[in-house]
Amino acid sequence: MLYNILVVVITLICALLILVVLLQNGQGSGLSGIAGGGGGGALGGNSGLGARRTADLLSKATAVFGGAFLVLCVLANFAIDRQGTGTNRSVLQEGGVAPVEDFSAPSQTQPAVPVQNNDAGSGSDAEGGSSDN
Repeated sequence: MLYNILVVVITLICALLILVVLLQNGQGSGLSGIAGGGGGGALGGNSGLGARRTADLLSKATAVFGGAFLVLCVLANFAIDRQGTGTNRSVLQEGGVAPVEDFSAPSQTQPAVPVQNNDAGSGSDAEGGSSDN
């Protein structure tokens, strides 16, 4: 239950982080250039929302969303429901030893190729050649 909630929140933060990063532009033309750069932007040159403030806001939002994404991903790892395994330890924590099948015991299945009897009077060797030379 908690894991599902964390996954939904992580997905929302991911979408917001993508939006905030796409709004940024390093050379002052993206949203920060529109909002009052020097060339007659939409809000004019003397507005309260200037290019520097917009860039600062987007940079801080990127840092906050990125940090929240990182923390929630680590927390989601601990929130995974492991009730079906019976133990909370993974195969790697157990030493990574997988059960090995015992091949020394005879097989209970029939062989795919029928066994042929090599009689001495049949005229052929064990190698499959003939001794008629």
